[in-house]
Amino acid sequence: MGIFSTKMSSETHSVKSALVMDFIKSDKIVIFSKTYCPYCKLAKEVFDKLNAKYTEITLENRDDGEAIQSILGEMTGARTVPRVFVNGKCIGGGSDVKALHQKGELQKMIQA
Repeated sequence: MGIFSTKMSSETHSVKSALVMDFIKSDKIVIFSKTYCPYCKLAKEVFDKLNAKYTEITLENRDDGEAIQSILGEMTGARTVPRVFVNGKCIGGGSDVKALHQKGELQKMIQA
């Protein structure tokens, strides 16, 4: 394996970054998740309780899921899933979503 085997070319990185931004802009609530992740399930349950529609991008079902997760890491400072965006802003992961909901702040963000 070459030293560049785990790195994306700058062209590929730009295309994937644009794709991630398109996903984030595609809906008021966007969740980048993995089906087996308990924190992803937690975040989705919170939005389901609020009857809030969201777009889910399931990373392990995509050929470019690892690349997307790396780009999300660069954008948000964390590679962990879920990466939850509301109105284009990353609000964190599952525990963050639950905490915002418990404080009543999540509802305000969704209605903004």
